[in-house]
Amino acid sequence: MQIDFDWDPAKAKRNAAKHRATFEEAMTVFRDPHALSMLDTDHSIGEERWITLGATTSGNLLLVVHSWRETAAGRVGVRIISARRPTKSEARQYREGS
Repeated sequence: MQIDFDWDPAKAKRNAAKHRATFEEAMTVFRDPHALSMLDTDHSIGEERWITLGATTSGNLLLVVHSWRETAAGRVGVRIISARRPTKSEARQYREGS
């Protein structure tokens, strides 16, 4: 499956300054076969928002808030909304695989 990524450049800049996590690094979480994803029902107003917790290709754990969209046949789109380091509890959930 091919994934196309996009995001708001101004939001990406603010996110990097606030959380020291770039959206470019956040893209690599979606390569993690052990990543955990769940629907964020509390913030899914107007569009479904998802939370994915996984390891980046540089070995960092990131929690990524994003939405999914269909693009072309065989391709999906991910719009990254935010990315940050996980809390201790979130990191433990990832390590335990639940």
